[in-house]
Amino acid sequence: MPSAPPLTAALTTILLLLFFIKPTISWRPWPSTHPNSTNLLFDGSKKYEGSSEFVELKYHMGPVLTANITVYPIWYGRWQNSQKRIIREFIASISAANSAPPSVAGWWKTVQQYSDQTGANISRNVHIGEEKNDRFYSLGKSLTRLSVQSVIKSAVTATTRPLPINPKSGVYLLLTSDDVHVDDFCNNICGFHYFTFPSIVGYTLPYAWVGNSAKLCPSVCAYPFAVPEYFPQKAVKSPNDDVGVDGMISVIAHEIAELSTNPLVNAWYAGGDPVFPVEIADLCEGIYGTGGGGSYTGQMLNGEDGATFNMNGIRRRFLVQWVWNHIVNYCTGPNALDQ
Repeated sequence: MPSAPPLTAALTTILLLLFFIKPTISWRPWPSTHPNSTNLLFDGSKKYEGSSEFVELKYHMGPVLTANITVYPIWYGRWQNSQKRIIREFIASISAANSAPPSVAGWWKTVQQYSDQTGANISRNVHIGEEKNDRFYSLGKSLTRLSVQSVIKSAVTATTRPLPINPKSGVYLLLTSDDVHVDDFCNNICGFHYFTFPSIVGYTLPYAWVGNSAKLCPSVCAYPFAVPEYFPQKAVKSPNDDVGVDGMISVIAHEIAELSTNPLVNAWYAGGDPVFPVEIADLCEGIYGTGGGGSYTGQMLNGEDGATFNMNGIRRRFLVQWVWNHIVNYCTGPNALDQ
């Protein structure tokens, strides 16, 4: 039996990258398990709202998304039209300055404060670009981190209506339906972001993956619309009557905020290890309102229908975690009681 051929240079590069570098795990579900989390620093304090004199969020001179940002959704698996509308309307709400306060656009203003080495700020304009459907699960119902990139490759190289190649201001958002498992999904990961490898996709494109946890682990990735059995508090009502998708919204927000400020994992992050950066949304995990920290979400809002939310969009309400404000050095959001 002949010996196996030697690995090609391209394959060797891929294996080295996979061994030493992993996608940025930008969402760690409730409760936080990150060792540098301000939740652990203050151990449940409701005073600081994630603020910390120990947090040193630094700029590492890499690019950020200063041009108009285009989000390209890739719908993997079976999605209902109503679910797609919720996610589309959230993305459209990021730039909807006329939404009633507290608004998603108000939340995005914190992200806009971040800039690159020229002083150019993150774009205020975020809109939805072309979309791609993969309703027949082209790579099956169990994806690896490599096959996630392969799905994106298929979307940008399709023979009919391929997604545009937009490495400077594009965000390729892979959304998997509630019957699809991705490596480490539900095991402290509900989403992640990174950039594609040219050896796989042909281009370096900032991308994120977020999964629908409705069937697999809603108490992990759709908190507080579902809660673990051991939690004393009850689940709250989701604002759009879809626990899985409403849970995804905050993770999507988390990923878009971090992709905008750290698209190539060399711009804005805290900590000394770029392989495991602590980014602007990581610092505010589980904080949705004033007083948030530890195991407390903070002050949220309740609608007349009993639904819980903290931000208004164009036509809908959403529950979105806060992000780190590097100017005042604590987590902020548009529904803060002192605003």
